[in-house]
Amino acid sequence: MVEKIRLLRRSLVPVVVLGACCVASGVQATTVVVGACKTGLGRFTTIQAAVNAVPAGSTVEVCPGTYPEQVTITEKLTLTGVANGTNGAAVIVSPSSGLVQNATDIFGNPVAAQIFVSGATEVTISHLTVDGSGNEVGCSPNLEGIYYQNSSGTISYNAVRNQITTADQGCQIGLAINVESDTGEPTVTISYNSVRNYQKNGITADGPGTDPGVVTGPSVVVTGNTVIGIGATSNIAQNGIQIGFGATGTVMSNDVADDIYTGPTYGSSGILIYASLGVIVTGNTVESTNLAVATASDPTYGAADNVSIKSNKIGGTQTFDAIDLCSNTNTTKLNVIYGSAQSGVHADDSCTGPPSGSSGNNNTISSNTINEACAGILEGNGTGNTVNPNTFYNVTNTTLAGDTCAPLAGPNMTAAVPSGKTRSMRASPFKK
Repeated sequence: MVEKIRLLRRSLVPVVVLGACCVASGVQATTVVVGACKTGLGRFTTIQAAVNAVPAGSTVEVCPGTYPEQVTITEKLTLTGVANGTNGAAVIVSPSSGLVQNATDIFGNPVAAQIFVSGATEVTISHLTVDGSGNEVGCSPNLEGIYYQNSSGTISYNAVRNQITTADQGCQIGLAINVESDTGEPTVTISYNSVRNYQKNGITADGPGTDPGVVTGPSVVVTGNTVIGIGATSNIAQNGIQIGFGATGTVMSNDVADDIYTGPTYGSSGILIYASLGVIVTGNTVESTNLAVATASDPTYGAADNVSIKSNKIGGTQTFDAIDLCSNTNTTKLNVIYGSAQSGVHADDSCTGPPSGSSGNNNTISSNTINEACAGILEGNGTGNTVNPNTFYNVTNTTLAGDTCAPLAGPNMTAAVPSGKTRSMRASPFKK
């Protein structure tokens, strides 16, 4: 239904190479450089050659420049861009022939990732620009910028952009940063990245969704990122940040904007919690989306219950609700909401998911400030909800039963559909 820097010490043993080299197994971690911006270090001309040559725990520094390659990492490593004088951009771009499949995701789908981290611990990727321009990808394989699979580590201070196809933007692919796990619960921190011009999702963390009601995916901290969608489009329902299918974690202090789907039925979400339990969403600013923060249970993949949504600033929600609680036992407090087309907060009864059955029940919605909406609180038809106290300004109805309220007049503020409005990145790609 619906559509998360560590520099290891340099070895005392010098390594001097040009181009590709080999390092004997068992030696200490070292620091090498890609490019010519530093002297006294092992030097390589491509990122992949450096990654292949160094032992686990090493640091690969990437000089400013353009690197047309796909990179795969399978062991503990720090990969970081370094500044040189006034130039601080190390840019990974598509090879001239485009991107090719170099991975298979946990759902069995082919992936073409610009950086692929597989089965590794403590991998840090930082200070790099990952640009998907010229990718030459159609609807398959899945286009991804940075992809962690069954791996832990940190993704920070990167710019990830243009993970988008030109052939068919309705394809449910194009993920800027994607973290997946079906083995254990690896921890990944995704922080202070600039993410823009993606096709489907800006930042995604997914588990396999095979054990509803249990955390079965990665545990992520998604903080301080700026995630900007492509704006109003009838091609695809984007999501800025998605935590789904058994993943968990905290989404904190991010700026998310411009995820707006103008087609029928579905909506784009700034922050989507889909079939995942106990996620914390706090201190974010979300503006100009169809739904700013949405929780959605799924009858197959499980519930999205016990989510905490606090102290967020939400503005300019078009067509649907600022906060849509299509699950149970969530806490929504201290949010500042303004200019919402349908409602400030909706206890939505249109989702089902094991083990809790119907949605929109036993939610706490209090201490929110809501300025301008058709309904301040849209109560749905659930039971056990606490919907006061809240502060309302310029709302047509402070509280309203049911699941719809005629949206306010304005661009894209057309009649809303009461169900089916959120759309995640599913376990397999599919057309809109």
